[in-house]
Amino acid sequence: MLYQGYKFTDETLDLTKRALEMCKAQFDEINSIQEYNQQKMLMAFQKARVSESFFFPSTGYGYDDRGREALDEIFAFMFNAEDALVRHNFVCGTHALTVALFGILRPGDKMLCVTGKPYDTLLGVIGADAKADGSLADFGISFDYVSLDENGKPDYDAIEKATEPDIKMIYIQRSIGYALRPSLLNSDIEHIVKIIRKKAPNAVVMLDNCYGEFTEYDSPIDYGVDLMAGSLIKNAGGGIAPTGGYIAGKKELVEKCSYRLTTPGIGREVGATMGLNRELFMGAFNAPQVTGESLKTAVFAAALFKLMGFKVMPEYDEKRGDIIQAVITGDESSLISFCKGIQQAAPVDSFVTPEPCDMPGYDSKIIMAAGAFTLGATSELSADAPLREPYAAFLQGGLNFNSAKLGIMLAADAIIRSRE
Repeated sequence: MLYQGYKFTDETLDLTKRALEMCKAQFDEINSIQEYNQQKMLMAFQKARVSESFFFPSTGYGYDDRGREALDEIFAFMFNAEDALVRHNFVCGTHALTVALFGILRPGDKMLCVTGKPYDTLLGVIGADAKADGSLADFGISFDYVSLDENGKPDYDAIEKATEPDIKMIYIQRSIGYALRPSLLNSDIEHIVKIIRKKAPNAVVMLDNCYGEFTEYDSPIDYGVDLMAGSLIKNAGGGIAPTGGYIAGKKELVEKCSYRLTTPGIGREVGATMGLNRELFMGAFNAPQVTGESLKTAVFAAALFKLMGFKVMPEYDEKRGDIIQAVITGDESSLISFCKGIQQAAPVDSFVTPEPCDMPGYDSKIIMAAGAFTLGATSELSADAPLREPYAAFLQGGLNFNSAKLGIMLAADAIIRSRE
């Protein structure tokens, strides 16, 4: 039953009813994954013997911070990794990825991305388009990438041809970013790893796991990934962590990354938590639940906008490797209406109107709809889009499905009303 304070067109209400009917099987599967990962998370907390004392703040050097160490242990357990590095001072997902790249790669090394051109904000880190001060290119680290096939999927034949024995790192981006392609499932990652191991058995397989945590039963590390990184204001922070990121994988690789985060020889042994541990623990504990709610939001959006005649990616009944849902609106007006509708459903700043603007790291104007408790948190309902053809909105998040569903309805209703 809808609260009567929200007014919708009859068309929106009818489409919503039909979309929910379409989603039942997908919701059942998501609920199963959600329950599995939530139970595993509880066991992770219990194995780490989490206690109230772990939430006490440390200052200065932060030596012997038991909470910091237990949080690393929890993430390692959840990802089936040998080790993990979870810190509030990873300022974003790109920062966590950057620490991992600089932690492993050395001058003269070769890096190959096998999932097309990486996400916009990482190009400056790599120095792919032009050398930036401090980029990998500045340190003599070479980069190349293998384009996706015509269906937006990994081109396995091309990957095999491009992989050379002396490549130091194979880089995989799991989520779609601003590309209209399927996100990667663990089975896709496994296929890539098998090809790599034949041609470059000593290469480090690194995964950008942003948006992909807890979307499946297993971890990418179960399928051959050596190192992966992500953000705590996406899936892994459960909508509670106010900032931060993680790196997880093989112990010796995580250790190298810790030397890049702080200093060689000190690594993970320092780093005051300053009272943030409680939120990081609570966020981790809620992460599987929030990820499931985000997945249901994405599935519902795909079904509703498909009924409205829009192209969506992925389809509502496809398997998902991340929480991102692309809705191809086809024109600038519909795209802006979509984002305005999402903004109206926000608990914070619902009264503001999103406008396209230039943003650092992007090659076109971006419009963003987000009224979040944590600035930029994509675990909370948000949508963003570059103002370029085919005018696709990229939707993600939803702390709970009931409020997120309302946001999707408002976005649909805004487009319907704009056509009147």
